[in-house]
Amino acid sequence: MEFRKIKISNGQVITPYRIIPGGTVLIEGGKILAVSEYDIPVSDAQEIDARGQYVAPGFIDLHIHGGGGSDFMDGDVEAFLSVAEKHVQYGTTSMVPTTLSSDTASLLDAVRLYDKAHARNTRGSEFLGIHLEGPYFAMNQRGAQDPRYIRNPDPAEYKAVLESTRSVVRWSAAPELPGSLEFGRYLTGRGILAAIAHTDAIYEEVLEALECGYTHATHLYSAMSGVTRKNAFRYAGAIESAFLLDEMTVEIIADGIHLPPPLLKLVYKIKGADKTALITDAMRAAGMPPGESILGALHNGLKVIVEDNVAKLPDRSSFAGSVATADLLVRNMVQLADVPLIDAVKMITSTPAAIMNVADRKGSLAAGKDADIVIFDADINMDMVIVGGRLLYRAQHQKQLHEAGR
Repeated sequence: MEFRKIKISNGQVITPYRIIPGGTVLIEGGKILAVSEYDIPVSDAQEIDARGQYVAPGFIDLHIHGGGGSDFMDGDVEAFLSVAEKHVQYGTTSMVPTTLSSDTASLLDAVRLYDKAHARNTRGSEFLGIHLEGPYFAMNQRGAQDPRYIRNPDPAEYKAVLESTRSVVRWSAAPELPGSLEFGRYLTGRGILAAIAHTDAIYEEVLEALECGYTHATHLYSAMSGVTRKNAFRYAGAIESAFLLDEMTVEIIADGIHLPPPLLKLVYKIKGADKTALITDAMRAAGMPPGESILGALHNGLKVIVEDNVAKLPDRSSFAGSVATADLLVRNMVQLADVPLIDAVKMITSTPAAIMNVADRKGSLAAGKDADIVIFDADINMDMVIVGGRLLYRAQHQKQLHEAGR
């Protein structure tokens, strides 16, 4: 549903600095017109009574692979659109679709399909650009990434990919590999976020990488070196480096499984809400029943099993992806990590907006910014989701469809 003007009233409005009880948010033309602690008299507006629930900026997912049975590596525009439509139900109003390690042809195909999907995406989470996760990774830290495609940075390859599109906004790589520092400088020169990931790097290598543009750590703790020993001497790994280097931002899979509550608390205590983004890292099984699934493309992806609210390799030797949704991340930070709601919301709104350099238009409720808004209850259950001024999800409407058997 789309309206020229929307007035949201009687809500607990969450800003980066406070929660406004009984606040009002006025929207017009896809933008926020005003945010006030008082009622705003207005005519000819669609009025929404928040009924005392929380009104917050839409959630921004920096790292997501799929959901609702689809994956961004499926080689199909409809898969992109399906993922966006599934995750908008859980409060994700913006996302950065993410690939897996693959051959050059598949990378080129993914960015080509992203461009097509971006032009058609009107019913789901907005796309902010594409994130290439790999294939330049440490084999020892590949996790569930397919070892057939793990390799060192190839200038001919990555330049060809980046010359084919302007939609790549982020690329994750292991900074210790031959050619990775040159790769980081090249990305930074093109305004693309370089991130360390699937890495065995020690502190000295991460520090050098930071100087070459690697300012972000992909899914902290997952597929990443910790303290290591070489010839009896201890070395700080990538995890400790991300903690020590104040300039580096991090992201965490706050599903309560990839990182248990003590580690969620530790990351928040050290890095804080301004340097930590919450991500789902969700694969196709997000929002689906447990059972067998596939990580990556349907035609050549990795078979996995979803149980205990996480995807695992069939032999259960390793996690193989998250099935989290954005609402769960916020709920876990509040209920498992004892983080104040205002900070938990910041970690999935204004912080990722700053990391992706879109804070001028997204990430907070302020006049002039995009009207991406979520309304949820005390348990972070979504009631309404608005993207660009369009009401794309309403819990009551979904309930009525379910009861009607549709």
